[in-house]
Amino acid sequence: MRRYLVVDDNAAFAENLAEIFMDAGAEVTVADSGQMALAAAATTRFDVLVSDMRMPSMGGAELVQRIRRIDPGLPAIVVSAYTAEDDLEAARHEGLLAVLPKPVPLAQMLELVRAARRNGLVALVEDDFDVADSVTEALRSYGFSAVTAHTVLETEHLGIRPFCGVVDLRVPGGADGEAMRRLAAKFPGLPMIVITAHIDQPPPLPSAAILIKPFDTEALVQAVERLHA
Repeated sequence: MRRYLVVDDNAAFAENLAEIFMDAGAEVTVADSGQMALAAAATTRFDVLVSDMRMPSMGGAELVQRIRRIDPGLPAIVVSAYTAEDDLEAARHEGLLAVLPKPVPLAQMLELVRAARRNGLVALVEDDFDVADSVTEALRSYGFSAVTAHTVLETEHLGIRPFCGVVDLRVPGGADGEAMRRLAAKFPGLPMIVITAHIDQPPPLPSAAILIKPFDTEALVQAVERLHA
């Protein structure tokens, strides 16, 4: 049985969402604050965290950051009725599975929590925003979350360790392959899948797979799945 942690200072909303999850066959713990959620995560292994973005004393993005110090592999979804762009950016940096609006789209929520994979964070380095969005959405549909860097420098700011990297060899801020080198230095032993439009430029380090642009997104997801397995 899957276990979900629901965190919201609105007790009626949290209990209603918990009932929906339980009707779908899950076991649910409800917390009305970030501190209560941290205490629950210290004693129970959850399959997914669903948290409100704006709560007194500790918001959703901060909760995700702190709870992953306890359980680094926990996938997270944040929901909010009113979200400022700074809040969204902070949430994205945490490699969330999704940021959903209130009222919650229940069909999408149920699909996401069922598919969510523990230890399923992918580091995606890609300067083309459309490609990055497409890959992130494809990964999400299979239960993987992604934290994205668009330049060589941004790879330095990736926080929690991913289980694999998907890296374009040519991104702004350094020579070809530099982003791959930076990821390898930051996360020793990290397996990486290379995506590139430049077939004449070999990767500077061993890779788990090389996909030539334009690549089949399904083939990329399959390569990620093999690494996760």
